[in-house]
Amino acid sequence: MDSIGSYFTAIAQPKGLGNLSRNFGWSELIFLLSAVRWTLLLSMIAFAGGAVAGLLVALLRTAPIAALRWIAIGFIQVFQGTPVLMQLFVCFYGLPVLLHVEVDPWPAVTIAFMLYSGAFLGEIWRGTIQAIPRSQWEAARSLSLSYLQQLRLVILPQAVRIAIPPTVGFLVQLIKGTSIASIIGVVELTRAGQLMTNVTFEPMLIYPVVALLYFALCWPLSLMSRYLEQHIDTNLSTKWSL
Repeated sequence: MDSIGSYFTAIAQPKGLGNLSRNFGWSELIFLLSAVRWTLLLSMIAFAGGAVAGLLVALLRTAPIAALRWIAIGFIQVFQGTPVLMQLFVCFYGLPVLLHVEVDPWPAVTIAFMLYSGAFLGEIWRGTIQAIPRSQWEAARSLSLSYLQQLRLVILPQAVRIAIPPTVGFLVQLIKGTSIASIIGVVELTRAGQLMTNVTFEPMLIYPVVALLYFALCWPLSLMSRYLEQHIDTNLSTKWSL
């Protein structure tokens, strides 16, 4: 992943002009657009890894064994109660000290965001699991299903429907939150804007463009989340009223 930063840095440097600045044009806009893919890639990796961790946390959080619940609670409290920037610094600067191995920016930022996402998604999905009426659990138990079978066959299929809107809403926050990765040199959209500002000296032009690109990524997801929330809430209230 080091080649990614070198590639973007090389593009951001003015060619043949020494330290002189250049104006914002099509090549600079294309540079910003090309950085969008790295923001999306980081978001997708963090979300996918966080989804696996979040599902495990949600299952532990609702487990009948108290020790497992306390492990999940401790994980959630640590990663929800500390700033994600601090978690990123611990992964990037702390792991080399603790493990005596060099950690590149991309692995560090993906680990930090996966743990961060796992804590929040785990709590979101825990709430959706516990939102299923107790009558559904009792009906599943009456069929002599084990706890895991109750979850897999009865509870989780219903919880997934409720979880979609808040999960999409968290994905929007995650995409915007990846801008923190620029602190340690990961060249995503925000870092690309910083590099362009350094060579064009036009921050009042560059950063509004960066903001518009974030808006273009997040607004459709926000609309989807709002639609799903209204649609699913209506369907569930109708179903349970029957």
